[in-house]
Amino acid sequence: MENTRKLWIALATLLIVSFSVLLWAGTEIFRAAPPVPEQVVADNGAVVFTRADIEKGRQVWQSMGGMQLGSIWGHGGYVAPDWSADWLHREAVQLLDLWARADGGMATWDLLPDEEKEALRGRLKREMRTNTYDAATGTITLSRDRVAALSNVAAHYESLFGNDPATAELREAYAMKEGTVPDADHRRALTAFFWWTAWAAGTERPGDSGDTLSPEQSGVQSKVVTYTNNWPSEPLIDNVPPPSMWVWSAFSVLFLILGIAILGWHHAVSHGRGEPEHTVPARDPFAGLRITPSMAATAKYFWLVLALFLVQILLGAITAHYQVEGQVAYGYALSEVLPYSITRTWHTQLAVLWIAVAWLGTGLYIAPALSGHEPKFQRFGVNFLFVSLIVIVVGSFAGQWLAVMQKLGLDNNFWFGHQGWEYADMGRFWQWYLFIGLILWLVLVGRALWPVLMGRGADGKASESRHIVGLLFLSTVCIGLFFASALMWGEHTHISEVEYWRWWLVHLWVEGFFEVFATAVMALIFTRLGLIRTDTATVAVLFATIVFMAGGVLGTLHHLYFVGTPTAVVALGASFSALEVVPLAYIGFEAYHTWKLGKATPWMERYRWPILFFLAVSFWNLVGAGLFGFLINPPLSLYFMQGLNLTPLHGHTALFGVYGMLGIALVLFCMRGLRGHLRWNTGALKVAFWALNIGLALMALLTLLPLGTMQLLAAIEHGYWYARSAEFMQKPIVDLLVWMRVPGDTIFSVGALALAWFILRLWIKPHKEKDIE
Repeated sequence: MENTRKLWIALATLLIVSFSVLLWAGTEIFRAAPPVPEQVVADNGAVVFTRADIEKGRQVWQSMGGMQLGSIWGHGGYVAPDWSADWLHREAVQLLDLWARADGGMATWDLLPDEEKEALRGRLKREMRTNTYDAATGTITLSRDRVAALSNVAAHYESLFGNDPATAELREAYAMKEGTVPDADHRRALTAFFWWTAWAAGTERPGDSGDTLSPEQSGVQSKVVTYTNNWPSEPLIDNVPPPSMWVWSAFSVLFLILGIAILGWHHAVSHGRGEPEHTVPARDPFAGLRITPSMAATAKYFWLVLALFLVQILLGAITAHYQVEGQVAYGYALSEVLPYSITRTWHTQLAVLWIAVAWLGTGLYIAPALSGHEPKFQRFGVNFLFVSLIVIVVGSFAGQWLAVMQKLGLDNNFWFGHQGWEYADMGRFWQWYLFIGLILWLVLVGRALWPVLMGRGADGKASESRHIVGLLFLSTVCIGLFFASALMWGEHTHISEVEYWRWWLVHLWVEGFFEVFATAVMALIFTRLGLIRTDTATVAVLFATIVFMAGGVLGTLHHLYFVGTPTAVVALGASFSALEVVPLAYIGFEAYHTWKLGKATPWMERYRWPILFFLAVSFWNLVGAGLFGFLINPPLSLYFMQGLNLTPLHGHTALFGVYGMLGIALVLFCMRGLRGHLRWNTGALKVAFWALNIGLALMALLTLLPLGTMQLLAAIEHGYWYARSAEFMQKPIVDLLVWMRVPGDTIFSVGALALAWFILRLWIKPHKEKDIE
């Protein structure tokens, strides 16, 4: 008991300190964010862009799909370019060519002798990296040569986002539909926004050095970094990783090794003490579980999970195919009906939604099962929330389609259309609706758990598992409340601030509190099955939560290295994101322990396949979240890898491999209660388990890993822009690697269909266990 109290105090202290530091880091990011100028003028006084142009251009960018079509500062889609890096390179080349024609009479810069090329490159670096922003007037002043260069780049973009035949081939390579932005004024405003993102990436931030030591301490001249910490890699203007990237990347490895050593020592000490003798029940404690009306009503949540999962897979296949045929699907002009930016929006959004619905349904099912308490109108609340989820999915998806097809208008887009932020795409109205729905879920779960939270179990006696239930309820509270981070930005909030809050949503909400919720649910399941002692599980769950949150909260900052972040925040993100991997390094112990529980007693055969899906979670936690996550987490790694196919390598294997597999495992456990008296078609489950795992592995190893590695080499050698360019992405070897997704995708789809068939048969063709010999 004393040990449990100390763990609670340690967890509370950790969370208070971690979130205090995270909030401080946010203030530093807001302070150091690249300024949005009131106007951009030529040195002769002519106005090039105004703040209104830049703000309107951002609205246009969001309405066409935002980060789902190409990316900004590395965050977004992978087929079209990163528009910041692409503009930066194009403007640099245009300026060099202009000077080459004026000084040497050459058509292009690359035809000049090496000495003259280097001289012009030095001039280019001074021209583009020098910060001419006047904070007093809010004005950026550019030379007439640079204005001429950016005007040429703007003309290219105005052509590209329209339906000009001159750029038709490039639109196909980028998977852009014809007339992506049909309004000419909107296209011009879009170029202002793209120019500003490139300006921030190539212009030095006043007074901020990428070095960790002062010039006096280091003995060398300090190098000032751009607003995005010299990202992207652009050799023409010496955008290279600053010294701080090297230093903190090395320290992140040291933190990882230290963390693993400490956790290894703790594991050896704690498991060396031995466990008290524990007797496993002779029969399944859940066999006689009374299914309340609200528990029975959760079945539809799991049907919805399967429907959303299958649609997500279909949209994923269409999205992947767009990388081969940019505007058509086997001859049909699909982009005119379902553009790439829409299929990718729905694919990524459904990935979060179906997993979240699985966990929401699990919470609503498990709460009355633990307490034996069915509150008044609980079933009505469960049904009302389900209808609301349907309305949110249909309404937000319809608004996004209207936005991308440019039928909604800029005035309505933010509230009802497409916000353009990856994983936070739905309009603000639908975000508020979902937030209210999550608060309703919190209330429904809390009121059903209330007797246990008050210390009473289902039998009316004191509950030994109230600490685990308390942690479950606290994670439920955080899941409900922390979605509010999606409401923290407005339509014109600075991008650096939006990115800060967006990663609160994506990292803390999905990867943080859902993880704690799942850990607590798993512990409660195993304790209620009588497989582990409650006091042992309580200590294990609290300790696991402390270890995870130690790196998880401040690890959020590793997503923010290149969005206008000062060096101190980069250091924090590098250090603590390394600690995120520490608990995953010992995931094998968890897997072995779970496997042992599955063999503890003959009646556990009933839970064989949920246990195997839990084992898959452990495997992909180690590989997807651990190995592939740490591959891209250190600042130096992410500097070159952000937005390349090594990012979705981590994303697919961690999001589905960990959270998706966990969602399926929880669904199957709930099915054991809802349809536990029926014989399970284990053949279908066997196909589902192996096909999903093999398909995911093939997707990662045959396409994402080799393609991402090729892009990484290209980015290091030629610059980031080249690794994302049509010139690189249209190579035959890239086409071949994309086609190599077909075997993995096909096998994966078979697994999903087998899982759906298994669940469906429990209702349309049930067989009672007693009817089977």
